[in-house]
Amino acid sequence: MAMAATPACASSITTATITKPLSHPLPCSHLPALNPYYLQPSAPPSLRTPKTPRRPVFCASASTAFEVDQAPASATPSKLLPFRVGHGFDLHRLEPGYPLIIGGIDIPHDRGCEAHSDGDVLLHCVVDAILGALGLPDIGQIFPDSDPKWRGAASSVFIKEAVRLMHEAGYEIGNLDATLILQRPKLSPHKEVMRANLAKLLGADPSVVNLKAKTHEKVDSLGENRSIAAHTVVLLMRK
Repeated sequence: MAMAATPACASSITTATITKPLSHPLPCSHLPALNPYYLQPSAPPSLRTPKTPRRPVFCASASTAFEVDQAPASATPSKLLPFRVGHGFDLHRLEPGYPLIIGGIDIPHDRGCEAHSDGDVLLHCVVDAILGALGLPDIGQIFPDSDPKWRGAASSVFIKEAVRLMHEAGYEIGNLDATLILQRPKLSPHKEVMRANLAKLLGADPSVVNLKAKTHEKVDSLGENRSIAAHTVVLLMRK
């Protein structure tokens, strides 16, 4: 009686697997590769990149020192950006018995800005725009009105400090556009003098400094000659 041949080894045996399609396919959300909200498992603690501790940066102004919580230099956006943009806004009440100083120029009027310093709404606004572009605290934090040192101070001091911080960060004025909002007095006779003085304080060419003046169509405190406001947009270019 003949015996069936035995394979030489078990590895020579080939098995075929027949796969039947599912009658109810799984939804796509069960597939990690197709689900945009699927969270990959985090790496073991031993393989994670250690975080570099954040270090404080101290910036000194003419009045006080303030601390800015800043990431390490390698991760600071200001080190990488070719330009930065800032916006400033300021508003002051107009009251009798005060001088009206705008852009460092004394403007004849029957009332002026009530403020802790000289109340120069334009220069305050420009300072805030530069500080904002640099990612620094606003003018009220650097030159607080609670400090008697700044009572009646000329706002040119604030501009000079903002410009110093700008150069220290490696930037210069690209261009600046400011808008003054007040009902009275008319600023047309004074605009060029204010613009030239502002450019001088910034150390910028007058061609990159623009100044506009608008009324408020007799609406609210601005239109009733009870207040004055200013907006400024500044572009800082890397040196």
